[in-house]
Amino acid sequence: MTFQSGDATLVGVLHLPAGPGPHPVVVVLHGFPGNERNFDLAQALRRAGYAALVFHYRGSWGMDGSWSWTHVLEDSARVVAHLREPEVVAAHALDPYRLALVGHSAGGFAALMTAAADPGVAAVGSVAGFDFGKAAAACRGDPAIRAAYLHDWAGELLPLRGTSAQALVDEMEEAGERWSLARLAPRLAGRPVLLIGTGRDPVTPADVHHRPLVDAYLAHPVPGLEHHVFHTDHALSDHRVALARTVIAFLDRHLTDDAR
Repeated sequence: MTFQSGDATLVGVLHLPAGPGPHPVVVVLHGFPGNERNFDLAQALRRAGYAALVFHYRGSWGMDGSWSWTHVLEDSARVVAHLREPEVVAAHALDPYRLALVGHSAGGFAALMTAAADPGVAAVGSVAGFDFGKAAAACRGDPAIRAAYLHDWAGELLPLRGTSAQALVDEMEEAGERWSLARLAPRLAGRPVLLIGTGRDPVTPADVHHRPLVDAYLAHPVPGLEHHVFHTDHALSDHRVALARTVIAFLDRHLTDDAR
C-alpha cells in the first residue's frame, strides 16, 4: 500500500491474516537505517491473526523525501492516521480501535513517542529502543561520546538520502529533553506498554536505554507495563522466535476479543 506523508509517497507492505475480520492492526516500525526490517515479526503477527504493516520512512530505502528523526516521527503518526481512514478500514477489514505500534531501536523510540501523542493507540511495544533524550544528554556532556555517534552514524547513511551524521546529531541535541522517553510515562499510564531490552547490545545497552526507562515507568507508575531483557544483540539475531512469541502474547492479552 502507499500513503502520503508530507510531500512524499511512502510504500508499505500490509500483511493480512485469514478470516473476515475486522482484524487488529500492528504497525511495525524499523530503526536506523532499517537493515533489520522485522518482516519475520510481521509474518508471525499475521499467522497469529493480526494485520501487520511494515513501511519505510521518508528518505530511506528509495522513498521520496529526506531522512530526519523528525520525519520518522511524522511518518509514524501519518501511517497510523492512514490505517484509520474509512476507505482503508473497509478495504482491508481492519479494526482501528485495536491498533498497536511495535518498534525496534529508533523505531522503538518512534513507537513510544507516537503512542504518547495519540491516545487512540491501544498498545505499544519498544524493542531495543533508543532513548534520544538520554543520548542527547550524553553527547552534550562528553565530546568523545558525540564523536562516537558522528563516526557510527556516518557509516549507516548509504540507504538514506538528504541527511548527514552531523545533521542527525545536531537534530538530536536540539530536541534534547523533549525526546526523553521517561517523560512519556504520564501519557502512557493508561495503556499496555511492552519494553524489551537487549543484554549484549552496544547500540542500546540495557543499562543505559532500557533499565532506567523501566524504573521510570514503574515509579510513575505505568500499570500496564511488561518488561524483559533478552541476552542477545541489537538485532535480536538469536532471539527472533522468542521476540515474536513475547510480542504476540503481549498483544493477545490486550487486543484480542477475549481481552476486551
